[in-house]
Amino acid sequence: MKMQFHGRRREPNMPLLLGLLAAAAVVTLVVATGLGPVSVSPATTARILLSRVPGLASHIPQTWEALDQNIVLGLRLPRVCLGMVVGASLAVCGVAMQALVRNNLADPFILGVSNGAAAFATLGMLFGAFSFLGTYSLSISAFIGSAATILCVYTLSRVRGRINITQLLLSGVAISMMMDGITSIIKLSAPNALGLHNAEFWMSGSLAGAKWAYLTLPLVVLLACMAVLLLNYRGLNLLLLGDESAGALGINVRRLQKLLVLVASLMAGTTIAVSGSIGFVGLMVPHFTRMLVGGDHKRVLPVSALLGGILVVWVDVAARLLIAPEELPVGILTAVVGGPIFIWMLKRSHREKG
Repeated sequence: MKMQFHGRRREPNMPLLLGLLAAAAVVTLVVATGLGPVSVSPATTARILLSRVPGLASHIPQTWEALDQNIVLGLRLPRVCLGMVVGASLAVCGVAMQALVRNNLADPFILGVSNGAAAFATLGMLFGAFSFLGTYSLSISAFIGSAATILCVYTLSRVRGRINITQLLLSGVAISMMMDGITSIIKLSAPNALGLHNAEFWMSGSLAGAKWAYLTLPLVVLLACMAVLLLNYRGLNLLLLGDESAGALGINVRRLQKLLVLVASLMAGTTIAVSGSIGFVGLMVPHFTRMLVGGDHKRVLPVSALLGGILVVWVDVAARLLIAPEELPVGILTAVVGGPIFIWMLKRSHREKG
């Protein structure tokens, strides 16, 4: 199931494609911000958003109600923006992980970061273990859990000073199972049903309760990691040929592997900290991106980021509309949709291999 680099197979019009995706992202931002149990028309949403742009406020008459503005700017816009950042991070993280293990069936959570985050976050939600961290105790505790997990996996995967990919994957599976067991023990010891419900909802992945303050760290991490990966796109391309071939072509394989583990873990950790575990995005989006633009990571990375952001925002819209005024966790919907797609990818991979 190893990936093959098909960078020369097709030459898509990248400026046009990126322009169309950027336009789709803007339309998504405007339309999705207005959708919910209380809807705001796209025209009204656009005027409210434009009125916040410096220099344009005086040219846009305020014809909307204060309630609409509070819904758009206070509730929906931070949630939609967070969805964009989370989706882009998961997709880019998936690209990095698939390059690292040379398998297009890998996803951002393959190293157990989500399980570690869930264990620490559950401990905090049910027993207040991290309440001393203040308002953002949930996000910080989840990040600590993901960081501790990846540190364990990285330490266990080192063989003679270098990362062994097989050891990395097996260590990730083992640590994931251990963290799942710890999470189950914590849930069985839950002091109240409400806390257990909140913990289950968070672990299923959700953008509910999004705040502007939640955006800063994930956005900074996304931009920094994206820049690092784009600077090393040639190394990512060559890494798919195998360690020996990449090394022979001038790539420092050890350094690049360590960099990919760091980048993927950092993005996954910060994303899980603000949204819980939203699966299958990092698995599906890179795969479809390669079908569109081929395997060159210079193209795959930006296209994956845009597609991932758009996908998560629309799944979140469905999550809050399907059973309105209640809402479903985003992770449940991505699993329901992603499961069949994953099976199709698996079958397709076996057919190509055969």
